[in-house]
Amino acid sequence: MATTQEQNERLTQIGPGTFMGNLLRRYWHPVGITLELDENPVKAVRVLGEDLTLYRDKSGSYGLIGQRCLHRGVAMVRGIPEDCGLRCPYHGWLYDATGQCIEQPFEDRVNPEAHYKDRIKLAGYPVQELGGMIFAYLGPLPAPLLPRWDLLVEPDLDREANVFPIPCNWLQCMDNSVDPVHFEFLHGIFGNYELAKQGKPPAMFPAKHVKIAFDVYKYGIMKRRLLEGEPETSDDWTTGHPLIFPLTLAQGSKGAASFQFRLPVDDTHTIQTFYRTKKRAPGEAPKPFAMTCERLFDDDGAVVPGDKIPNQDFIAWVSQGPISNRPMEHLTAIDTGVILYHKLLLENAAKVEKGEDPMGTVRDAAENEPWIEIPREDHALAAFKIQREFEDRTFDFSKEPAAR
Repeated sequence: MATTQEQNERLTQIGPGTFMGNLLRRYWHPVGITLELDENPVKAVRVLGEDLTLYRDKSGSYGLIGQRCLHRGVAMVRGIPEDCGLRCPYHGWLYDATGQCIEQPFEDRVNPEAHYKDRIKLAGYPVQELGGMIFAYLGPLPAPLLPRWDLLVEPDLDREANVFPIPCNWLQCMDNSVDPVHFEFLHGIFGNYELAKQGKPPAMFPAKHVKIAFDVYKYGIMKRRLLEGEPETSDDWTTGHPLIFPLTLAQGSKGAASFQFRLPVDDTHTIQTFYRTKKRAPGEAPKPFAMTCERLFDDDGAVVPGDKIPNQDFIAWVSQGPISNRPMEHLTAIDTGVILYHKLLLENAAKVEKGEDPMGTVRDAAENEPWIEIPREDHALAAFKIQREFEDRTFDFSKEPAAR
């Protein structure tokens, strides 16, 4: 059964009060990188359809508050960081990290008994720094704990972040994370075709997929594949790649592992952050956290050549349009993972409507310490089996896909 337009809107729209927006607001999102605020301690951000102001005050604390001062509407991105908040540059109204106005210099001087500032409050959201990233929570309080995912916390790791603005809906990016077989064609045949246009030799000769399967575990979905010529004991089949629900893909081994964080900016824009880590050798000096930001698409939607794996993914996502027209799709057995992911999104959004926490929400401090280990290809199977105790459904490539 094809997706209807109404169902597509229900899945893709993430503004305040929408079905999927209410779900995504129950999670912490990467809204910035600490290095950005070293250069300028105030930054305008757009998150889940809301225009906001991210800042670091003089005490080193972070805040995420509304876009404009409630006095005359001046943009707070031009504000002045103080010891305990951000001050509007026009008349000096000072807001703390909750968005509460705590000082109005002229009003406080001429009529201190009025306490007018107590009635002035911008939107304000909890913010925390972890692993060089700045995360924010835009949902109802009390907020769950910020998950201490292993790569953000483990010692002896060098870290870097590569940031890419992507002009399309977030769901196109995430669907790719549960689509194993695109590797054969998009990264193999298409990638080599793009290289040939540049006069370069082919770079990828991926093996054919024999089987794919998907397991639901406590924090999301494990995407597994068996390639031609591989034994069924291979890590790619016994463990696989984790999708951390709802918006993160984990990849790589413990020596060189990464997260792909996807931040829904609004319904037609996404920010992808490649968070890469490398294990330091014993005695090796640590490298400072590094960051790059690269714009791949011009105003007309033209893209860089598809000569690199990330670029090939970006081309596939963006070429579907700002929001993919899912009613015209014809899903098959290879789309089992996409069907499963959409089902989990809808199930967990329904849980939120009932007042329940969605999957992967962390509220137990013991669960979060010292960090949450994510299963990867070179992990011991025993550790992974602990995670798979939470599995409640498995889809195998050899079976018919679930009804859509």
